[in-house]
Amino acid sequence: MTEPAEQHGKPFLCAVVCAAGVAADVSKLITAAQERNWEVGVIATPVALNGFFDTAAVEAQTGRPIRSAWRTPGEPRPFPAPDAVVVAPATFNTLNKWAAGIADTLALATLCETAGLGVPIAVLPCVADALAAHPAYRESLRRLRGMGVRFGDPYTGETEPGGARPEFGWERALDLVRPG
Repeated sequence: MTEPAEQHGKPFLCAVVCAAGVAADVSKLITAAQERNWEVGVIATPVALNGFFDTAAVEAQTGRPIRSAWRTPGEPRPFPAPDAVVVAPATFNTLNKWAAGIADTLALATLCETAGLGVPIAVLPCVADALAAHPAYRESLRRLRGMGVRFGDPYTGETEPGGARPEFGWERALDLVRPG
C-alpha cells in the first residue's frame, strides 16, 4: 500500500458499500465525511453496483471512480492507502465472510487487509432481526470486535409504528473512526 493520505493533504476514507436498500443514501455519508475534511473513495460489493445506489452521482461527488474489481498488475493504485474505512451499510453476507477471512471480492479483500494493518474500521450493520439471530452472525461480530472493528448501532430497516423507517446513522460511522 502507499503512504496514508494524511501525509499528502486530507486524510483518505474508504467507504465500503454493500447491497442493502439504505445504500441509496450513501451520499449522506460522503457529504458528512467531506464536511469533516476527508477525501473519500468508494468500494462497492458487486451486488451493490446493481442499482442499490446512484453510481454516477457518487463518482461525481467523490471525484473518483467506484471500485469493485481488482486492478491489473502494473496498473496504478486508484486510491491512496486509507486512513480509515467505513462499511455502511454492512450486510449479513459481508460481515460473515469478512470474519471468516474470505476475500473473494475487492471489498472483502480490502477489509481483510486493512484490519490486518490496524487501520481504524467502523461498521454500520444493516441486518434483519431474523438474520441477526443466526449463531454464525453473532460469532462473526464477536470475532470482528476482537480484531478492533468498531460497530455502530444495528439497523434492521423495519418500519416503525406509522410506517416510517428510522434514519440510518451515516454520521455515526465517522464518529467511530475519528482520531483521538
